[in-house]
Amino acid sequence: ALYAVDAGVDALGFIFYTKSPRYVTPEIVGEIVAELPPFVIPVGVFVNASEARMDAVVKLAGLRAIQLHGDEPPEACLGHAVPVIRALRVGVDFEPEQMRSYLVDTYLLDTAKSGKYGGTGETFDWTKAIAAKEMGRIVLSGGLNPDNVTDAMEAVQPYAVDIGSGVEAKPGKKDPQKVKQFLKTVRSFELEDE
Repeated sequence: ALYAVDAGVDALGFIFYTKSPRYVTPEIVGEIVAELPPFVIPVGVFVNASEARMDAVVKLAGLRAIQLHGDEPPEACLGHAVPVIRALRVGVDFEPEQMRSYLVDTYLLDTAKSGKYGGTGETFDWTKAIAAKEMGRIVLSGGLNPDNVTDAMEAVQPYAVDIGSGVEAKPGKKDPQKVKQFLKTVRSFELEDE
């Protein structure tokens, strides 16, 4: 986490889905978050967790936002002490209009793949993300890596990009060089865009 912070991340996602190879306990996240600088946002990623579980983890781990990445209904986005990012899986049937039912202002768009809640390492049709920008802030995810993130940012111009498997040496283990290269590419694009 501290390596990623030094490389320039704005937020760190911590996976609280036990079936993920990236799962981490709230206690460990609490220790990590205590070492983060104040302007890096710790985000908890949940899949079909109860409201009580999410709220308990937010307090224990010191999270400042949560991301709902499962099959949660729209009402699951309401009543939390921290902002909610609604993750939606984008496939051939995805229509941006379906986003209207979620009362959030930030959406993460990831690749739809049967039986997976994320971490597919595959991209989706970015024109769907462009259309989705009318519904709120878009965090682009799904198959991004140091080689394609510039193309993704040029095409979509998202609020933010999200990276996971695209900078890993193996599932659950980040590769410091890939993290550094990804962030260097993102920051270079941001400077050119200004």
